[in-house]
Amino acid sequence: MNVSSTPSFLPNPTVQESGAGLPPSARLYLCTDARRDRGDFAEFVDAAFAGGVDIIQLRDKDIEAAEELELLAVLQAAAARHGRLWAVNDRADIAMLSGAPVFHIGQKDLPVASARTLLGAGPVVGLSTHTTEQVEGAIRLSSSVTADGGLDYFCVGPVWATPTKPGRTAVGLDLVRYAADAVAATGTQAALPWFAIGGIDLDNVEQVVEAGASRIVVVRAITEASDPAAAARALLAALDAGAA
Repeated sequence: MNVSSTPSFLPNPTVQESGAGLPPSARLYLCTDARRDRGDFAEFVDAAFAGGVDIIQLRDKDIEAAEELELLAVLQAAAARHGRLWAVNDRADIAMLSGAPVFHIGQKDLPVASARTLLGAGPVVGLSTHTTEQVEGAIRLSSSVTADGGLDYFCVGPVWATPTKPGRTAVGLDLVRYAADAVAATGTQAALPWFAIGGIDLDNVEQVVEAGASRIVVVRAITEASDPAAAARALLAALDAGAA
C-alpha cells in the first residue's frame, strides 16, 4: 500500500465517550493481517463484517506504523458501515492516533493500568491469558472490580496449537473450563466477557462451547476461507447450535 497522506479517522462515540465496555452481543472476533499477498484487505474486512463478525483486529508485525494507520482507516470505515467494532493490537500509540474503540494487549505488553493512563476510560481494553494464574489476574483487573477503569475482556488460549502463535504451547480445553468456572464464580459474566482463541474452526468450535465458552476469536477459519462472509455465518450458527 502506498502511504501518500495522513489518514483521517472518525470519532467512535458509542464506545469511546461512554466507556460502556464490550457489547454483550459481541461473540465473534477476527484477527487478520494486512493481506498483502492477496491485496484485498478492504474487500475482506467488509465481507467479514457482512457475515456477522463483531470485532476485527488488525494484527500484523510486518507493517510500519504509517501503513498500519492507513489500513486502520479502511477498517474503521468498514466497521462504521456495518455498525461493528475494530481493534488495535499491542501499540498504544497507534490506538491513540487512530481513536481505536478496542485495544488488545498481551502478557508482555503494556500493563492494563498504563494503557488506561494513556487511552483513558473510553476504549475497550482486552488481555491475552495462557494460565490459570493469568485468568485470575484478568478477573482481578476487570472494570467491574476496578472502579477507575480496568480490563473489559480477556482471551484464553491458544486452545489448540496454531501457526499464528509459533512456539506458544496449546493450553487445551481445561483452561477454557477453568475460565468459565472462575468468571461464573464472581457473578460477573455479563460485566467481564471472555473469548476462547487458538486453532478454533468449524470442526472444533462445538468442543469449545461445550467447555464453557460463548465467544471465540478466530484467524484462519475466516482469513483462509474462499467466502469470508459465509465462513463467519457458519461459525455463528455453530456457536448457536452448541449453546442450544
